[in-house]
Amino acid sequence: MKALSAVKRFIRDERGVTAIEYGLIAAVIALAVATTMDGVKDALETVFNDVRDRLNGV
Repeated sequence: MKALSAVKRFIRDERGVTAIEYGLIAAVIALAVATTMDGVKDALETVFNDVRDRLNGV
């Protein structure tokens, strides 16, 4: 019975919920930033390759 009451108390405890929510929000933001940066990287690579080619006279 002691273990059962400890499990019930653990399920009702909401003290760490906010930290978990903030962690999930941070993970979603990091994923969005990483996805956006991949597109920016491709665009910058194209621009710099174009500049290089024009400077080399190609």
